[in-house]
Amino acid sequence: MDLHYRVAIFGSARLQEGDADYRHVFTIAKGLAEYGFDIVTGGGPGLMQAANSGTQKAKSRSRSIGLNIKLPKEQEPNPFLDIKEEFSLFSSRLDTFMALSDAVVVAPGGIGTLLELFYAWQLVQVEHICETPIILFGEIWTSLLLWLETEVMPRQLFSKGDMHMIFHVMEPEQVVGLIKKIHDDRLQQEHACRNFSKYRIALQNEQDRKHSANSSLK
Repeated sequence: MDLHYRVAIFGSARLQEGDADYRHVFTIAKGLAEYGFDIVTGGGPGLMQAANSGTQKAKSRSRSIGLNIKLPKEQEPNPFLDIKEEFSLFSSRLDTFMALSDAVVVAPGGIGTLLELFYAWQLVQVEHICETPIILFGEIWTSLLLWLETEVMPRQLFSKGDMHMIFHVMEPEQVVGLIKKIHDDRLQQEHACRNFSKYRIALQNEQDRKHSANSSLK
């Protein structure tokens, strides 16, 4: 096991305990931490807290890491952090996120989450980083992906190949399973990112099987 494999989980500070997305992010982080991965968040409330608390709930050797940002409306670090660092600038915070993280999960969120998503995506596109999958979790991202594919890509403002590292996943267990698979393959070969198409096909087949099974029960 690579004890230094870290997963960044981005998501809204506004979605609180009791929200379905809070429970889902908690489940994702707990599942990843049980496998030995460190979890990196913005260290604040909402879905960041869900991820950090899920990490500590796993009671493993995984570390719960928070990269907090100083804001005019003060954002206090959540109480579930093993390691925390505070930043004054979003730019230096974003660079630290990407320097630390081997995979990125983007949960539902607003402007800050979108900033994190597109910054990570830009770095992979220009090959400043290669091995980092970007996993969009939840139905909220469906319309964004459709807009990119039907409005932006046809104007040749970016290419289809620029989306090879983007995965859209609906179930917490699928997020955990996908990251585990990518990690295991990374231990066996130098460039796991070459398998991204294989992972996408496997994920789509799994989602199709689940949809068929649910349809047959109706």
